[in-house]
Amino acid sequence: AGAAGGSAAAARLPLSHPAPSLLAACELPTDWAAVRAGLGVDRSVPEVEWCRPGSTAALSAVEDFIKQRLRLFADKRNDPTLVALSGLSPYLHFGQLSAQRMALMVKASGGPAPGIAAFLEESIVRRELADNYCFYQPRYDTLQGAASWAYASLQLHATDKREKVYSREQFEKAQTHEDIWNAAQRQMAATGKMHGFMRMYWAKKILEWSASPEEALATAIFLNDKYSLDGRDPNGYVGCGWAIMGVHDMGWKEREVFGKIRYMNYAGCKRKFDVARYVAKWGASGPVVFKAGNSGAAEGGGEAATAPRSSKKARIV
Repeated sequence: AGAAGGSAAAARLPLSHPAPSLLAACELPTDWAAVRAGLGVDRSVPEVEWCRPGSTAALSAVEDFIKQRLRLFADKRNDPTLVALSGLSPYLHFGQLSAQRMALMVKASGGPAPGIAAFLEESIVRRELADNYCFYQPRYDTLQGAASWAYASLQLHATDKREKVYSREQFEKAQTHEDIWNAAQRQMAATGKMHGFMRMYWAKKILEWSASPEEALATAIFLNDKYSLDGRDPNGYVGCGWAIMGVHDMGWKEREVFGKIRYMNYAGCKRKFDVARYVAKWGASGPVVFKAGNSGAAEGGGEAATAPRSSKKARIV
């Protein structure tokens, strides 16, 4: 907590461990075959090939972000057709990267001040707000975890007529009427990641096209937990909660189905980025078909190396 910014502070990490006996136990050989045999992994979701696991790879990924994309982060992070995000959330989720070390590295990088400020806002403030919410709100993954204004508004509009209603299976297989939503679902299924802006839009449309807000939240969490590398994480629960039940948001103009929950639509996406380009990259409809015997290759492609998915019983290697 008392560490100052800059390389001097980063050099003091890692801190000395208060229980050296535990540290020594970590140095013992691990029987990975036995570990894997004891896991009930959903093998229908294969490994991905764009993300190399491990702490060394994590630190390399931070350095790559600083060199290649930090300059874009402030202004371009909400454009899903560009590569401007850090891509570090899987490493944070699996404990292969310290959020403190990551923040100190970015802060000491000498990069553009707006990019550093925006990144620290999201990686520290927003991340810790999510941790705080899930720690103190026992119903963080249900509609009962919403603020009173949001819960009341959603219940008031729970019986509003929906123009479209899809099942969880239809959502999972990207079989909605909307190409951009399907593309986002296909991106997540193929790569284990969905662009942050699209995840907001994706979850809000699940609310709009589900039979009830309760069903919408359950579907969004299920799909995010199953396919995202950073699923089963406070950031994921709060991200779905923000979109569907107004967590860490305020009330907006009331409308059918959404009530006072913030609304997003297709036209707004078209104003922000090249929708056709995004859809062309990930596909307009239908489930991703994983190639038999390929540990992660899928429609949509990816870079070399593999990392485990974050489905409910994910394999951590």
